[in-house]
Amino acid sequence: MNLKIGEREMLHNKVCSVLRKAILKGELKAGEKLVQSELAEVIGVSRMPIREALRTLEIERLITIEPHKGAVVRSISKHDIEEIYELRTILEPLALRKSVRNLSKQDLDALKSNHEDMMLASGDDYTKINKEFHQTLLSRCESPRLMAFIETISHGFTQETPEIIPGQIEKSNKEHARILEAIIQGHSDKAADYLAKHIERSGIELVASLQK
Repeated sequence: MNLKIGEREMLHNKVCSVLRKAILKGELKAGEKLVQSELAEVIGVSRMPIREALRTLEIERLITIEPHKGAVVRSISKHDIEEIYELRTILEPLALRKSVRNLSKQDLDALKSNHEDMMLASGDDYTKINKEFHQTLLSRCESPRLMAFIETISHGFTQETPEIIPGQIEKSNKEHARILEAIIQGHSDKAADYLAKHIERSGIELVASLQK
């Protein structure tokens, strides 16, 4: 039973990622209607994961779903992206400061392993490991409300930047190395500052890449 649930979640995440990237890259354009049966055929899945993915993308404000009309791609607002990244630069460094003091040796080993793997990864593999790295950074924050805010804000745009921003993987790997080294040395404020700069730089370059 657990295996089946895991497979369903993986499929949902995969379908979300495919549609999200298509929207952010402009392959699915603003105002375009998303027909579940057509998407299911193109992606090669049943309509159920398509329906679930569309609900997620609506929460992420990438599409709108209207009764009797279906799903339509929203225009991507520069203001929306700037607001998301502005809030992330404040909240995630705060969470990291709270998390660093509680990180275990196992957590540090996981971060090192993630970083080493990202140096060799690309595409969906990189996106998956990058998400794990950032989750582990904040995993010992012990502030549920703060983490709930971050989870809500971070949906959508942030997950797909490695495949949208030119040179993002190389830049992120260097920035991750600085964050990790500061954590290992016990400099939580420096690590938080590096994380803030990493997020801010990604936001600026994401806006620029989407406006091309």
